[in-house]
Amino acid sequence: MATRIVLLRPRNADNLGAIARAMKNFGLTDWVVVSPNPQLLEVPGMNRLAVKAGELLESVRRVESLEEAVRDCTWVVGTTMRRLDGRRRLTPKAVAERARTEQLALVFGDERSGLTNEDLAQCHDVSAIPASDEQPSLNLAQAVLVYAYELWGAPQDSGPQPVGASDGLLREVKASLDEVLGGPHEALMQTLIRARLSRREAEHWQAALRAAAKRR
Repeated sequence: MATRIVLLRPRNADNLGAIARAMKNFGLTDWVVVSPNPQLLEVPGMNRLAVKAGELLESVRRVESLEEAVRDCTWVVGTTMRRLDGRRRLTPKAVAERARTEQLALVFGDERSGLTNEDLAQCHDVSAIPASDEQPSLNLAQAVLVYAYELWGAPQDSGPQPVGASDGLLREVKASLDEVLGGPHEALMQTLIRARLSRREAEHWQAALRAAAKRR
């Protein structure tokens, strides 16, 4: 399955150039930046470090929210060195092994403060790169490189894949909630976005919603 690299609020153009090169090294093509500095993607430093990966700088997508960046993904993994109560931290290798059967979004925070608690609440799991206690944090581009390497080496699985909540299903659920509940219901939508539904399960949900709409 494909992996999407998601960068939240990146600050450094050099890092984006180095990330593009790392992605090209290990066959990744799908990446999204969330709420970057408006001028960040036009800074010359990106091209200087994106050796033979200039096309990736042209294809990177810009969105305004993490929700939008991961909407069609079945497994969202946030990267952080912080230990969170009640949440295990997967290694890059463990992430790569499971990614064979998922539409993975691998989420990285900004260079200064990383992912916030709110960001991590939108992730199914968290992951960290084991490192020395004397210097546990890696540069953003270095961190992406480690995960890209592990994903490259992981064996592929061609069996049935979960597809997650489709845009069509999300639209139908939102319309139903608008009609029945009114008002904000973002928490319910986030639960469905994070659910790893199979294609058949998504189709069953859509059929049930249409039947309920007809009865109303």
